[in-house]
Amino acid sequence: MPSSSPTLLSKCTIFPDQKSTIANLKLSVSDLPMLSCHYIQKGCLFTKPSIPFHNLIPLLKTSLSQTLSIFPPLAGRFTTDSDGYVYLTCNDAGVDFIHTTAIDLSISDLLSTTYVHHSFKEFFAFDRKVSFTGHFSPIMAVQVTELADGVFIGCSVNHAVTDGTSFWNFFNTFAQVCRGANKCIRNTPSFRRDSVLISDAVLRLSKEGPAVTFNADAPIRERIFSFNRDAIQKLKARANNKRWPETNNSIELMQKNINDHYNNNNNNNQKENGKVATLIENWFKTNVNSKQQTVTVTETETVTETVEISSFQSICALLWRAVTRARKFPASKTTTFRMAVNCRHRIEPKLEAFYFGNAIQSVPTYASAGDVMSKDLRWCAEQLNKNVKAHDNVMVRKYIEEWENNPRCFPLGNPDGSSITMGSSPRFPMYDNDFGWGKPLAVRSGKANKFDGKISAFPGRDGSGTVDLEVVLAPETMAGLEADAEFMAYATRQL
Repeated sequence: MPSSSPTLLSKCTIFPDQKSTIANLKLSVSDLPMLSCHYIQKGCLFTKPSIPFHNLIPLLKTSLSQTLSIFPPLAGRFTTDSDGYVYLTCNDAGVDFIHTTAIDLSISDLLSTTYVHHSFKEFFAFDRKVSFTGHFSPIMAVQVTELADGVFIGCSVNHAVTDGTSFWNFFNTFAQVCRGANKCIRNTPSFRRDSVLISDAVLRLSKEGPAVTFNADAPIRERIFSFNRDAIQKLKARANNKRWPETNNSIELMQKNINDHYNNNNNNNQKENGKVATLIENWFKTNVNSKQQTVTVTETETVTETVEISSFQSICALLWRAVTRARKFPASKTTTFRMAVNCRHRIEPKLEAFYFGNAIQSVPTYASAGDVMSKDLRWCAEQLNKNVKAHDNVMVRKYIEEWENNPRCFPLGNPDGSSITMGSSPRFPMYDNDFGWGKPLAVRSGKANKFDGKISAFPGRDGSGTVDLEVVLAPETMAGLEADAEFMAYATRQL
């Protein structure tokens, strides 16, 4: 398998083509906790453009310069004043632009492996760079890597400056400018700093800054699982108790058997959980896998419910159950499913849809391993639905107040091995990044912020409502997930 590291061809600093007029931007209560996180690393794989690379690279540099004038903070640096407040100074210091080549690698090499190809990690700058270092180094770097028959454009951006919404708005605008559509920029960023997110609380940090809060060297496996539209519809129907011809009675019987198993075993342990996993696997081999191609959802036959479970919540519930089984916890073990929630529309008064910065909060849902495995898919989805729905203006402000009472960096990671952290979103317009020669073939990320239980949700490329999950797990847990009959009845490997 070709695995040569990219060869550096050039590196330079790109400056905005217009001088910034934006005042210093104070980091918010949503920005500051990210100072201990790695830079965001996301990028897109494209077919090879018809334009020669010796013409493409200057075009990308010029387009980036123009885009930085729309997003001046990305060309700035952090400063901390004498009171401890951290600001993003829009001083036009510039960003890194790196041109590399890896012509021994083809698109098929990169996309035909079971696990995410390790070479993707080398298509990004600022490997394991902590966001606090934005005080003395660039806020962003763009790396363009030539392949045998394609090109990868990777962006590394300080996580204390952008969340996913801001990151992809920049990436979309960069692509839009490059293809010559800069006269009608669609989503102009807002740099307002007058919301409740701007606080008088001070995050006290040493001059050296914080370290990441997880072991970046721990062994992990990384794989993309895709959920096509048909599978998602079936999964959502199941989560909402819509009847599946041929399988509904069997589902109810399987659930009764699992519940009876737990009720009859007071001393649940790993051995008992293994029995449950076997029970589920055998049921799915018999009742789902053999009928997967013929089952249809009857939309009109529904059971009235007060809560409508979304497609994404259904997928999350499925993942929660499967990963919990794979981890072989005792039934009493508390598990956590964290979801990053966009607060722009939740807070009152609302922020602009393209408010630039972080405007996210991490919403945890807790449940015992026994409940996650023994109760049905709908129950798990309802727990997630309830917490996300409850995260309104009052809850957002409560989170802010709690942080102000105890300013701290975000404890990213999985210290007790029982957490799942869901980031990114299938709603992000990742495949809208057309630089002038077509939309991406795939979206991939770098090494940044990867640990056991870190999941990122991407939209599928076909735009029909499909979802891709970038799943990062400990090797033994990944093996268990891959062998989980319920999960694999809906998921496929992305090619």
